[in-house]
Amino acid sequence: MSAATHASSSSAASPSAPGAATVRGRAGIGLIVAVLLVAFNLRLAITSLGALLDQLNDAGVSGATLGVLTSLPVLCFALVGATAMVVTRWIGVDRGLEGALVLLTLGLVLRVLDGTPALLAGTAVATAGIALANVLIPAIVKEHFPDRVGVMTGAYTAILSLGSAVGAATTVPIADAAGSWRVGLGVWALVAVTAAIAWAPYCRRRDPARSTVRGAALWRNPTAWAVTILFGTQSLYAYVMMSWLPSLYADAGFSDAKAGLLLALSIAVGVPFFFLAPSVAGRLRHQGHLVLLLTLLTVAGWAGLWVAPHDGAWVWAVLLGAGGAVFPVTLSFFAMRTTSTADTASLSTMAQSIGYLLAAGGPLLVGILHHSSGGWALPCALLVGLGLVQASAGYLAGRPVKIGRPAS
Repeated sequence: MSAATHASSSSAASPSAPGAATVRGRAGIGLIVAVLLVAFNLRLAITSLGALLDQLNDAGVSGATLGVLTSLPVLCFALVGATAMVVTRWIGVDRGLEGALVLLTLGLVLRVLDGTPALLAGTAVATAGIALANVLIPAIVKEHFPDRVGVMTGAYTAILSLGSAVGAATTVPIADAAGSWRVGLGVWALVAVTAAIAWAPYCRRRDPARSTVRGAALWRNPTAWAVTILFGTQSLYAYVMMSWLPSLYADAGFSDAKAGLLLALSIAVGVPFFFLAPSVAGRLRHQGHLVLLLTLLTVAGWAGLWVAPHDGAWVWAVLLGAGGAVFPVTLSFFAMRTTSTADTASLSTMAQSIGYLLAAGGPLLVGILHHSSGGWALPCALLVGLGLVQASAGYLAGRPVKIGRPAS
């Protein structure tokens, strides 16, 4: 999936500012656990719903409604994520994240109440909370872990991916054991409440956010646009993979179960790469080389699916999973390319709102090309070509500059 500028809502950005020592002193084990608990929730609500679509259909939910349910997350990521700057100006980054967790919890409860309207409304509210958290987490990392941006970005994106896998793998067994899809979905509200409780001690201050980059200046900045395009391309790759990879493998002769296993392999392989890639990026002066390497892995995966989807299936799955580590590297750019928490959140807002809009059209376009051509050659060729765009954006985004400052 955003795809992703706010002077600290909870403190000044400068180490010498009042309260800065307190902020840095708070970056202990409790704060790390709280951030990781939040990250665990950032895809759980989505993959748990996807796992139960067949049961929802059997329960009488229409195909049209299911289509809306699957489209809501990426649309909320784009549209609601764009409001994050307004939220942080009112209540700050730290309190904004707590509000996002409250929205997520309320949505998870609402969607298991009786009726299709509640299912739709609850999904919208839950994904709205996730959308806000998506944007704010990079700013939280910038503020509370200024010297460990790469490590913390890698850790929370790896946990995010783990949460995604847990939702996909365990929701159906939970629903089957309880005899109700509502229990299978509703149980995850307890996980969201746990994250909200864990984060509560860290959201007490209410300093307004101030950005060092004035409004329109960010939108005129080439580095900001490079980060935005990079977020959009990697999100497009991810959503196309999640939407169409099982179908591609099925058309290549694999059973539905084996096709799903190959997708799961891609996700699982990505976890260690998600953890390591931002740390590597933090040690490089120019991160464009790392983006190029990861993009080449992705391109090789789609090229392999183009020419030998069956014989090399396991290899292509591994390459796509490893190449997906462009995602946490892009998230680390939000902090690396800015000078304050406020600016980090602003860049995150811009990149994720526009990037997810770009990504939303990817699965649709691939589906149209597949059905019109009767095969996968044309979609795979498009995805191979997209690598040039991603690598180019990565080189510009990876330059050692701060937005608003000249290149060093």
